[in-house]
Amino acid sequence: MNYVELTVYTTHEAEELISSKLWEYTSYGVAVCDEYDVLELIEKRRNTWDYLEDGVTASVGSGVTLVKAYFDLKDAEEKIALAVRDFYVMRDNSQGLIPFGTLETAKRVVDGDDWIEIWRKHYRPMKIGGIVVCPEWIDYTPNASEKIVKIDSNMAFGTGEHETTSMCLEFLSDYVKPQHSVIDVGTGSGILGISSILLGANKAVMTDIDPVAVKTALHNAKLNGVENSCVITLDDLLKGQDAVGDIVVANITADILCALAPSMKKHVKSGTLLILSGILRGKAQTVIETYNGLGYKVINSKNKGEWVALVLEAV
Repeated sequence: MNYVELTVYTTHEAEELISSKLWEYTSYGVAVCDEYDVLELIEKRRNTWDYLEDGVTASVGSGVTLVKAYFDLKDAEEKIALAVRDFYVMRDNSQGLIPFGTLETAKRVVDGDDWIEIWRKHYRPMKIGGIVVCPEWIDYTPNASEKIVKIDSNMAFGTGEHETTSMCLEFLSDYVKPQHSVIDVGTGSGILGISSILLGANKAVMTDIDPVAVKTALHNAKLNGVENSCVITLDDLLKGQDAVGDIVVANITADILCALAPSMKKHVKSGTLLILSGILRGKAQTVIETYNGLGYKVINSKNKGEWVALVLEAV
C-alpha cells in the first residue's frame, strides 16, 4: 500500500509536540529522526543497532529534527493542511519559549511496506529504568531485574527514547509498589500505564483525548497481557474519572499540567505522588509554583536535555 510521507523540519525541543499533533491526524505512523539520538547511538548505544550507515552523522550539529508522518492517499492533503495549521498555532501559543524551527514540510509518495520493514529490521530493545521497551516482533529474554513492555509493530516511534518518556519510566521504576493504583493522563501508546502494571501496580487508569491513542493503548495492553488491570478511556484529562491514585503520571506540557492542577485534587490523597514530565526548563518553576500553591511538595526531579521531570507529593 502506498502512503503520503510528510516530513516536518523542526527542533529537538518541539519534536514531541509535533509528533503528538500528527498522531491526531493519522494512525499510519509517526517517526522521529533526531540528531540527539544519533549522538546517543554513537556514544552509548552502538550495541543496540546492527550498524551505523555511512553519512548518518552528516546532519549532526544542524539543530534540525525531522518528524515524519504517513497518511492515506485519499485524504492526505486535507489532513496535512489541518496539521500544518495546528503547528503554527502551537508555535504562536508558545510565545517564543519553545523553538519550533522553520516548520518547513516536504511530501512524497512511498511504499508503506518498505519503510515499515526497514524500521523493523534495525530497531532493538531499549532499557529504561527497570523496563525494556521491546518491539513485539523481537524475541527478547529479560534478566531477573527487567520487565518487558511490548510495543506493536504497527506503531512508529522515534529512533531513541524521548527524554520526557524515559524520565517517567525511570521514576515509575523507582516509586511503583505492589498494589498501587496508577493514573496515566494523556496515555498515548499506553507505555506508562502498562509499565506501571508490569512494575507491580494493581490497577492503571489511562486516559487520552485521541481515539487512535485509546485504541492503540488498549491493543498494547492486550499485547502485554495486562488489559484486565487497565481502565483505558477516551477522556479530556480526568474530567470523566473518579479514580484516586497512589501515583498520577502525566507526560504532557507545562501549560496543560498547570491547567490540570486544580482538578487534580479529587484524584489524589495524602501521600499520592505526581510524576510530571513534558516540562521545558524555562517553565519548570512555573509548574512547581502552581503545584506548591495547591499543597504539593517537590521530592525529586531530574532533567535531560531541555526537559525536566518532577516528582511531587500530595500533603
